[in-house]
Amino acid sequence: MPMLKSIALRLLPGAYIANSGYSKLNMPAEASAGMQQMAASGIPAVSKLPSDKFGHYVGIAELAVGGALLTPFVSDRLAGLGLTAFSAGLLTMYFGDEDNTEADGIRPSSQGTALAKDSFLLAIGLALLAPDGKKKVVKKVK
Repeated sequence: MPMLKSIALRLLPGAYIANSGYSKLNMPAEASAGMQQMAASGIPAVSKLPSDKFGHYVGIAELAVGGALLTPFVSDRLAGLGLTAFSAGLLTMYFGDEDNTEADGIRPSSQGTALAKDSFLLAIGLALLAPDGKKKVVKKVK
């Protein structure tokens, strides 16, 4: 992927996600439990984690994804893989609660608009995963 395109796809989402992660590291226990309850609507297994530490765990994960996006020596594909997985997890919360969507199950309701934005992160992750269109030349050794 050309460098400017890579920077454009990685810089702002990386900074946004890293900042979000940093803000969750010292989250109060009540807020952490609320976040866990919301996350469990999409990924029920998270309810088994300690609720007072859940926000801290999410913060660490967000710092890892944001850091990978901001680190130049991490390949676009690896950063895209992390962002795609992360945003897919976020979208499970969107689709896990029928109040987030209109009757068609896809378009966001007024309640779901805040979570629907995570679809943009999924699109960016997929763009980073996509091949750049250049054909690699493989030399055959005789």
